[in-house]
Amino acid sequence: MADVARLAGVSHQTVSRVLNGAPHVRPGTRARVLAAIRELDYRPNSAARALVTRRSQTLGVVSFDSTLYGPASTLDGIERAARTAGYFVSVAGLRSLDSRSVQEAVDRLRDQGVEGVAVIAPQISAVGALAKLSSAVPVVAVGAGSRSRLPMVSFDNRAGAEVATRHLLDLGHRTVHHLAGPVGWTEGRDRQDGWRQALEAGGARVPRIGGGDWSARSGYEAGRRIAHDPEVTAVFCANDHMALGLLRALREAGRAVPGEISVVGFDDIPEAAYFTPPLTTVRQDFGELGRRALELLLEEIEGVDRPRHPVRISPETVLRRSTGPARRT
Repeated sequence: MADVARLAGVSHQTVSRVLNGAPHVRPGTRARVLAAIRELDYRPNSAARALVTRRSQTLGVVSFDSTLYGPASTLDGIERAARTAGYFVSVAGLRSLDSRSVQEAVDRLRDQGVEGVAVIAPQISAVGALAKLSSAVPVVAVGAGSRSRLPMVSFDNRAGAEVATRHLLDLGHRTVHHLAGPVGWTEGRDRQDGWRQALEAGGARVPRIGGGDWSARSGYEAGRRIAHDPEVTAVFCANDHMALGLLRALREAGRAVPGEISVVGFDDIPEAAYFTPPLTTVRQDFGELGRRALELLLEEIEGVDRPRHPVRISPETVLRRSTGPARRT
């Protein structure tokens, strides 16, 4: 830092103010300091800064199965928000979200000097694990449904499912069948609850639920059964990948979408607009989820005193060509 100050012709304190983004630095002075930093290829010593400020500028994230679209996009949203705020992120990936694994992951991140931890908790088992968690650093839950004792931010999956189901009912379908996510996932449970609530509120029959595992293969297998049931005119799938498999099965069976069967997904994965036909779905803003999760975690780190109400982000329905009016009988 002394070399930067000498080259720029300023004091050591001025260089420090520029590096820390202090507002009261003249534009010309700031430009000279930044030019000197580039010329010298100066990199601040994060370890030294942490010793002085007692702040590591590092946050921990406990993640699960990052190959799935939801958890992977949630992790990406948190990482982008942290980077924008000037924080590094250290990630601990887990194969299971049981109490022991989550506790060990949080302890491991704490040993790395993180200031706080966000736990991406899409499974119901994680809710129990978080209830038993002991931590000397602040922890927030991301996507933990409605039963977490920790500060929590998540999508309102129940509301998204209700809107998707009502959309199909409003098109004149007598009922809506549901291809649910796997047992044990909070978002699958909440989407199933929202679907059922919308049917009951609309006075529609609640059909037997079909189960999937988030994969296109499970949607295809369910679709082969659905294709041979003439009573089915509308299906709400708990995610877009299962909807993709369902669409293929219906196409192979000669069932027109949306002429005979309307299909709605959930997530709005990047490929959803290019399905055949383009998929009506429920979009989740993972960038906003990451921003709100980071905001909540930083409030906990700073000790902001506020009511601990869960933060809910409302999904958005995206209408495309996989849904249409119920066929006339």
